[in-house]
Amino acid sequence: MIKHIPYWRLSSFYWFYFATLGALIPYLSLYLSDKGFSAVEIGQLMAVMMGTKIVAPYLWGWIADHRGNRLSLIRLGALLSVLGYSGIFLAEGYWQLFIVLLAFSFFWNAILPQFEALTFNHLEHNEHQYSWIRMWGSLGFVVAVVSVGMLLKLIDIADLPIIIIMLLAGIFVSSFLVTDHSGIKHDSGHGSILNCLKNKQVIALLLACLLVQASHGPYYTFYSLYAEANGYTHSWIGLLWAIGVLSEVLAFALMPWLSKRFGLRTLLLASLFSGSLRWLLIGFYIDNLYLTLFAQMFHASTFGIYHAVAIAYIHRYFKGKNQGKGQALYSSISFGLGGAIGSLYGGYLWESAGPSMTFTVSGILSFIAFAISWKYTKR
Repeated sequence: MIKHIPYWRLSSFYWFYFATLGALIPYLSLYLSDKGFSAVEIGQLMAVMMGTKIVAPYLWGWIADHRGNRLSLIRLGALLSVLGYSGIFLAEGYWQLFIVLLAFSFFWNAILPQFEALTFNHLEHNEHQYSWIRMWGSLGFVVAVVSVGMLLKLIDIADLPIIIIMLLAGIFVSSFLVTDHSGIKHDSGHGSILNCLKNKQVIALLLACLLVQASHGPYYTFYSLYAEANGYTHSWIGLLWAIGVLSEVLAFALMPWLSKRFGLRTLLLASLFSGSLRWLLIGFYIDNLYLTLFAQMFHASTFGIYHAVAIAYIHRYFKGKNQGKGQALYSSISFGLGGAIGSLYGGYLWESAGPSMTFTVSGILSFIAFAISWKYTKR
């Protein structure tokens, strides 16, 4: 535990937020398939949730940085995400579900970047300890993905929304356990965010982040369906996701040591290169249990190390009044635009070229991100 920092209260928010993700992302495609939607339609619906990250985080980041009411906006967004998702119980057909996911994800995706900024404000000079708080989100994901996989032996996949609405309520409640914090007082002379974006290293980082999340798109959208088609049960699917995220937890726990030992640049390059290998293993060897388990362990680097390094660079590049907008921009470009692109090309390639070719494209995108970072990223 970190002295003078509300460690458990901050961690509880991450727990519920990523527990929701653990119930939503691995199983939503199964839920949609059960509803009769095609691979293209599933890709489009998943892309809606990714796509709202393009606009929502930055809009709310701008409001929070200019009005200074970050925590109030987090609480409002948590409440509206609960209300928005509630519409799934009434939605019928593609377009009604499209609207529900659009409304829900607009608010849900807006609150995490602002909570990230709030966490760094609480950490102040201890930002290297971020991963020790964030790892509780990964543990929440693991508990949710395994629990839901086991529950689906007892209940129907059609009941998935009930589980998700309960976890969303947990996010809302946990937001009241945290107090606001303005963080370290920065010199106001950091200028506009456009000055930050004139830095070639910033542009290269954001482009690499976009490509990384685009490479993850087919994994987040179709991995559960891919595993199910190759004979894995819902329990095994939950276990595979859990192994990946447990590896991520280990990476977060070791990040303070890893960053001091190897430096951010080396860790970023290693994570991007390992991404290419991981997607090829998944694409061509899903029927081999041992290689599938091995590939899942790469989540430690392809997400855990990558995200911790990326967010540290963002914190370094965007200071003062640009802090919230910087976190939101990272979320918008990578998880938003990159994730939407990944879900869309995944949906179209999945039906036309097949899973192996889809994950080959993922591997290529990750390698391009590696090449960009090799050229432009500094220590």
